[in-house]
Amino acid sequence: MQTVIAAVMEKDGKILIARRRRGDALENKWELPGGKMEAGESPAECLRRELREEFDIETEIGEFVGSSEYDYRHLSIRLMAYRARHISGEFTMLDHEEIQWVLPSDLNNYEFSEADKPIVRMLATSRDE
Repeated sequence: MQTVIAAVMEKDGKILIARRRRGDALENKWELPGGKMEAGESPAECLRRELREEFDIETEIGEFVGSSEYDYRHLSIRLMAYRARHISGEFTMLDHEEIQWVLPSDLNNYEFSEADKPIVRMLATSRDE
C-alpha cells in the first residue's frame, strides 16, 4: 500500500483543490494536492516537497486532519491529510490542469478521486456545525 500525503490549505475561509491533468490515471478528478511519500521521509517533509514540485511554493505543515484508504485498479493507497500554510511563492501549476479555492460547503459540487472523498466530506461538514 502506497502512502500519499495531502494538503488541506486554507485561505479566506476557502480550501485549495486541484484537478488532475489529462493522461493521468485519475484525469480530471479533483483532489487535495500532495503526493506519494518516499522512503525515509516524514509526512511533513513529503508534503513540503510535493507542494514545491507541484506549485513552486513553500509551506509550513501543521496538524493531522484525517486519513482514508482506497484500492484503485492501478494502486492501493493510504491518504493522510495535514493542514498546510502557504509561506511564499506564487502558485504555478506544474502538475495539474487547474486549481480552485472553494468554500467548504461547495466541496460537494466537485468530482473528487475516491481516496479524497472521505476527507472532503469531513471538511465539508465540519464547518456546518
